[in-house]
Amino acid sequence: MESELSRIGVSIPVDLLSRFDEIMHQTGYSSRSEGIRDSIKSYIKYYEWVCEVKGERVGIISVIYNPSQHGISEKFSSIKYSYPEILISTSSIYISEREILEVIILQGNAEEIKLFNENIMAQKGVKYVRLSTIELTND
Repeated sequence: MESELSRIGVSIPVDLLSRFDEIMHQTGYSSRSEGIRDSIKSYIKYYEWVCEVKGERVGIISVIYNPSQHGISEKFSSIKYSYPEILISTSSIYISEREILEVIILQGNAEEIKLFNENIMAQKGVKYVRLSTIELTND
């Protein structure tokens, strides 16, 4: 059972909210609030999953970001240089004038991979980040 409701005010870019509203309509949500609640629940479940990842892993981070965001390239480079022991490979492609898709492959301790991921997520201009991991086995 959910606890009592709290009202909040959130600033969201118009194009993002419009796209969200389209999806809510297509999927049959009765209200924007219901869709936002489900989105928050999904984010919490994903975050909890990431927090449970332990041990030696291979990590794949998919990032979409705006290359014209001031300083983002330098910040990404700085993050990558801060983790030389786990960074295996990166690949980037322009998917539009304002979006680059970067795939980052890491190998090492799950805690370090999660820190790397959180540093990328925190950058202004990042539109999407998804971490997937695979447990390393001795088979």
